[in-house]
Amino acid sequence: MTERTKFILDESQIPSQWYNIVPDLPAPPPPPLHPGTHQPVGPDDLAPLFPMELIRQEVTGENYVDIPGEVIDVYKLWRPTPLFRAHRLEKLLNTPARIYYKYEGGSPAGSHKPNTAVPQAYYNSIEGTKRLTTETGAGQWGSALAFAAAQYALDCEIWMVRASYDQKPHRRTLMQTYGATVHPSPSRATKAGLDVLASDPDSPGSLGIAISEAVEAAGGSAETRYALGSVLNHVLLHQTVIGQEALAQFDLAGEAGPDLIVGCTGGGSNFAGLVFPFLREKLAGRMNPVIRAVEPSACPSFTRGLYAYDFGDTAGFTPLMKMHTLGHGFIPDPVHAGGLRYHGMSPLLSHMYELGLFEAVAKPQRECFAAAVTFARAEGILPAPEPSHAIAAVVEEAKRCAESGEEKVILTALCGHGHFDMVAYERYLSGEMTDFDLPQARIDAALANLPSVPGA
Repeated sequence: MTERTKFILDESQIPSQWYNIVPDLPAPPPPPLHPGTHQPVGPDDLAPLFPMELIRQEVTGENYVDIPGEVIDVYKLWRPTPLFRAHRLEKLLNTPARIYYKYEGGSPAGSHKPNTAVPQAYYNSIEGTKRLTTETGAGQWGSALAFAAAQYALDCEIWMVRASYDQKPHRRTLMQTYGATVHPSPSRATKAGLDVLASDPDSPGSLGIAISEAVEAAGGSAETRYALGSVLNHVLLHQTVIGQEALAQFDLAGEAGPDLIVGCTGGGSNFAGLVFPFLREKLAGRMNPVIRAVEPSACPSFTRGLYAYDFGDTAGFTPLMKMHTLGHGFIPDPVHAGGLRYHGMSPLLSHMYELGLFEAVAKPQRECFAAAVTFARAEGILPAPEPSHAIAAVVEEAKRCAESGEEKVILTALCGHGHFDMVAYERYLSGEMTDFDLPQARIDAALANLPSVPGA
């Protein structure tokens, strides 16, 4: 009998709750602070940006949050997503390892991002919001929010990092097709953007700058709110449908659990979505996987950043969050993995990294694209540049298993397809792609401007 390739759940098996890992951690994460008073922020501080239900989810102490039926109805357009056994990649690598990947590229936006965009748009709509603003790096989050806003008849305005705006015009067109207005960031539509352009008219932009612009634009109207695609607790919470489905699919596959889980990290939502339900099992002693985060060597917040309070944006509009950061003024090189070009990391994941719950490595982009091409030729799916980082680490581990003979079970998240990233693949295949060597002096210069938080 031929071995199964896809493990597919029925629509009735879409998770009915999101999983909140915070109550299961050995210690609670540090709170976000008001930049003026250095006191923990409360609901009133966040209310100008987010609807009350999302604020509640941001700070909840409950292990599970019910998913509204109206959200599940939209989820059914693409969920549950398949778990694949990578038989052809295993054969190509001549490895005894068993490789699985959870594929999120079948969503309307082509990535995992609608898992949180849909509930964010839903909660905004029922609380009277008329317009959402946001930032986007590679365009996956912007595409997802534009789609979600269309489901609930909300206006959507997006600031897209200039490097990606230029590299990926068809992402911009997709957002506009869903009805969104898209600006290159830094833009002339906000004071934050104008300030950056005044000092650097050719700025490639960054997620930090784009966040500043979107937050500024959200602050001017009671009917406008801001939506964030990664980093915050409620965003990571919504993504846990990925890992919950994967656990059920591992049962279908007859596997006790993975020995290694690998995910890419920029702000952390894809990684958390896959890992948190498995980490729940690990913390309860029911399985014991090694968990590995993979980030770009051009923007290495885990592996070279400082764990400190910092702003989530460049202009300093957000609360102070304790996270692994390269400094809110850090402008990453324009690597093609635009979704990983963020100066910081999810505060929750940063806290968990400090607790030793997972490890992190950094990869240069040419190694990642080489692995993505290998994957595409074996499995037929063209990965987005972001998950190519995880694939590179999977290939590396599978080759180790080929040498050692270990039959490790490896799980990764293929969080999106690369159909809008053909310019990046063209540059790699033509030999024009370069790796960026990030000097320590650039990190040190950005970290020198961290806000001072006594006793933190």
